[in-house]
Amino acid sequence: MKPRAFITTALLIAASWVHPAHAAASQVVKIGVTAGAHAQIMDEVRRIAATQGLTLDVVVFDKPEGIDAALAAKQIDAASFEDGPSLAAQRKQHGYALTSVATTVTFPIALYSRKLTNLGQLQRGATIAIPDDREGTARALILLQNFTLLTFKDSAGLHATLADITSNRLNLKIRQVPHARLFDSLNSVAFAVIDSDDAARVGLYPARDSLGLEDARSPYANVLTVRDGDRTDPWVAQLIGAYHSPEVAHFILTHYQDSVRRPW
Repeated sequence: MKPRAFITTALLIAASWVHPAHAAASQVVKIGVTAGAHAQIMDEVRRIAATQGLTLDVVVFDKPEGIDAALAAKQIDAASFEDGPSLAAQRKQHGYALTSVATTVTFPIALYSRKLTNLGQLQRGATIAIPDDREGTARALILLQNFTLLTFKDSAGLHATLADITSNRLNLKIRQVPHARLFDSLNSVAFAVIDSDDAARVGLYPARDSLGLEDARSPYANVLTVRDGDRTDPWVAQLIGAYHSPEVAHFILTHYQDSVRRPW
C-alpha cells in the first residue's frame, strides 16, 4: 500500500471510532418538568449530565397536565414531574405509551398538629382530618397504617377508602376535609394529614413541622418517564446515572433537607 493511501485509510478508521462518541456528546435531550423543586433539581442534573457528554434542555411547563401529552407527541424526550400512580392513571386514561424508568424524589405527605408534639400523646377517640379526594384519602390511610394507627384490607392497595378499614386501635374519628380547609382544621382536630403542596402554601415543611412523614420509598415517589420505545436508549441510562449521582443527592439534602426525600 502506498504511504498516502495508508494514511487516508487510517484516518477513515479513526473517524469511524470517533463519530459515535461525538454523536452521543452532541445529543440534546429535552426533559419536561414543573416549576419549583423539579426544575431546580433538574438544573443540577443537567450540570452533572453535561460532564458525561449528555446535554439536557430543561423545559418548564406552566401546567403539568400537558407534560405527558407533549412526551407522547415527541415534543420532549423525557419527563420528571409526577408520581407513579399518576403516571399509571394517565396511561390508562389516554393510552400513552410511556414508562417509568427510575424514581426521582418523594414529596411526602405528613401529620401536622397544633395540639400534639408527638404521636404518643394521641388520645383514644380523637378526631383527625385527611384529604377528601380519592387519591388523598388512600395515601393518608397508607400513612396511618404505617404508623400502626389503623389497618385496611390488603386488596385495597393504593385505592383504600374508609370502608376498607379493618381495625382502628384508638377508635379515631376520621374526618374527610377538602384540601383547602385542611390547614384550618388544625384548630379542631388532633392532627391533619396534609400533602406537600398544601403544606408549602401555608408555610409548613414536613421535616421541620410534622409529627411524622411519609417514607422516601413511598408508592407515591415521583418518577422519570420516557416513551416505551426509548427506554433502552443509551441516553436514558446516562440520565438516570446523572440524577442518581452523589452530587445530586447532596444538592437535594442541602436544599430541602427531608422535606423533599430521596428514594434511591
